[in-house]
Amino acid sequence: MTTTDPDERKVRVTSATNTERSATGDQTEATAETAKASIWRQPVAVWAIAFACTVSFMGIGLVDPILPAISRELDATPSETMLLFTSYLFITGIVMLFASWVSSRLGVKKTLLLGLALIVVFAAAAGLSGGVVEIIGFRAGWGIGNALFIATALAAIVGAASGGSRQAIVLYEASLGIGLAVGPLLGGALGELSWRGPFFGTAALMAIALLAILVVFRSPAPAAGAAAPAKVSLLASFRALRNPALLTLSLTAFFYNVAFFVLLAYSPYPIESAAAQAGMTFGAHELGLVFFGWGLAVALTSVLAAPVLTRRLGLRPVLFTMLGLLAVAEAVLAIGIDSATVLIVTVIVAGLFLGVLNTALTEAVMEATDLPRNVASGTYSGVRFIGGAIAPAVAGPLAAAITPSAPYWLGVAALVVAIAILAFAGRTLRHLGRPHETAIAEAADIGQGDA
Repeated sequence: MTTTDPDERKVRVTSATNTERSATGDQTEATAETAKASIWRQPVAVWAIAFACTVSFMGIGLVDPILPAISRELDATPSETMLLFTSYLFITGIVMLFASWVSSRLGVKKTLLLGLALIVVFAAAAGLSGGVVEIIGFRAGWGIGNALFIATALAAIVGAASGGSRQAIVLYEASLGIGLAVGPLLGGALGELSWRGPFFGTAALMAIALLAILVVFRSPAPAAGAAAPAKVSLLASFRALRNPALLTLSLTAFFYNVAFFVLLAYSPYPIESAAAQAGMTFGAHELGLVFFGWGLAVALTSVLAAPVLTRRLGLRPVLFTMLGLLAVAEAVLAIGIDSATVLIVTVIVAGLFLGVLNTALTEAVMEATDLPRNVASGTYSGVRFIGGAIAPAVAGPLAAAITPSAPYWLGVAALVVAIAILAFAGRTLRHLGRPHETAIAEAADIGQGDA
């Protein structure tokens, strides 16, 4: 136990109080500055990238409502149609690991445009396909464009947005959520006309996004006297994984995405089956509405809930809580596999947890290291997308070989592994996202320590 002279303690508390007053003044100024740099007051270029991100993320959930229709019309098994996710996500993940190398040579704008152009070409080609194998191949090409675009877009938004990196990340995750919401809705609406419609729709929207970025986006000019940006090594992403914090977050996201895409890619089949058993008609349009609700939940919590929770509780507690809640949701899906109502409600509620997780993980990655943003985001995104690619490839055979609820239990197991990684390797993240403590509270802590 230590003792402190009363006068000395008084000076320390008074100093802390003055610091608090100063901090309050700084906070007031920062609040005023934040009001000026609101998330909604962004340069036109940022909105162009955000729109393109929204359309790009629409491509993830776009095929969700039409998977059963593709199975019927192209005489394909559920396992084959879910490979539309696997080929897309696996190639996206692999190419993302090298996206920073590409962007450091082509520049941000050219990399964005190349990615968008590839998406337009391969989305249109998928719509013209005559069989499921062709679509799987074109979805892989689509994934190349998606990787180049997404990995570069996150770094571009963080660099160009006003209001700091947190504002930019929220905007990026809002784009993700809106894309995930609108993708199934558009897929369901166009899928009622033809399974080809969603692919052509995406190609058209991406062409608009390409033109928008071509016209309004300008790569940031180098500062006066600054050296030219260094070229990124081809192996930069693999070397980046030597960073303990980035490795921990990437592995956490890998297993989290297994559960994420079990829910997204597999759920249309048990929902349709349970609805049929209950005498309900459940086609592409109805599935689109379900996953629109799910994506809307993702969008709302990623923008409204995640920043508040991480600020008040800290990143790690939020991550633990949301991973645990998502595991409970997937367990409910497994237990209620024969009830359309249970499946639909739980899928939508799970979106609330997913939105918070997406924003919290992305914020953690962008704060975790001093690596270049494009290297950190490309590495993290590449690893997590590879995790997402595994889920659809395994879910179909697992359901056929064991039981329809087995894929959801796989999701639960993956989330338990993600929680274990955070628990055992989470010390590498202790410097991130701690709840803010005022100077007065700090002075009280000093007094408690001295006592």
